[in-house]
Amino acid sequence: MYPTHPFIDPVAISLGPLDIHWYGLMYLVGFVAFWILGQVKVRQPWSPLNAIQLGDLLFYGVIGVIIGGRLGYVLFYNLDALASDPLLLIRLWEGGMSFHGGLIGVLVASALFARKLGVSFFQLTDFVAPLIPIGLGAGRIGNWINGELWGKPAELPWSMIFPAVDMLPRHPSQLYQAFLEGVVLFLILWFFARRWHPVGAVSGLFLIFYGLFRFLVEFVREPDAHIGYLAFGWVTMGQVLSLPMILAGIAIMAWAYRGRGQAGSGAKAKG
Repeated sequence: MYPTHPFIDPVAISLGPLDIHWYGLMYLVGFVAFWILGQVKVRQPWSPLNAIQLGDLLFYGVIGVIIGGRLGYVLFYNLDALASDPLLLIRLWEGGMSFHGGLIGVLVASALFARKLGVSFFQLTDFVAPLIPIGLGAGRIGNWINGELWGKPAELPWSMIFPAVDMLPRHPSQLYQAFLEGVVLFLILWFFARRWHPVGAVSGLFLIFYGLFRFLVEFVREPDAHIGYLAFGWVTMGQVLSLPMILAGIAIMAWAYRGRGQAGSGAKAKG
């Protein structure tokens, strides 16, 4: 007998006409974790910013995640619907965010903030990378609470039935991603970044392991129904978007350890 995914009201709190959704609260968990962990990292001698600047960085990051995540979802996964309903882009309350779009948004925000701060782009992304996984894991927990983004049918001891789709036991792929993208990726980056590394190394490691974890989980995750498989009966949009991340991460790591990432790696004076 397999466990059945419990029905959990996606609305966590109702305050009159205002509904606060679990998924939104998971974003809040990610932002709070970013702030708390960032307070630890700004004490490192090679940190490119101080505690006051951390608040400004978080503001830039929030804007980048929201705009980039929504744009990415619509452009990567729902472009046909946008053509017939342009207002879809701003109806955030209906759900639909893309990690890859959110990452692009964060990278753009980081580039703008790095320029404002007067530090290199990779100095800042090396600082940011270890602060992201907790939010990623929380987001996947939000997917699980909503009973969405389920896995493929599988008869395993830990399989789960998702009544929203059918009564077949399936991989709880949201929990796989929460563990790999949230817990494992955090531990890898956090302990790696405790020591000084050439500029770009932490960023490259993030891209490699996130891309790898996402690519692998896609094998047991049900593809989006309106997209399906893109090639060979198994290639998904998530894999197509993740493979360039892996390759870029390898290239950045190679660049960093060949000495080019050394330039500008000293800590910026924190006034």
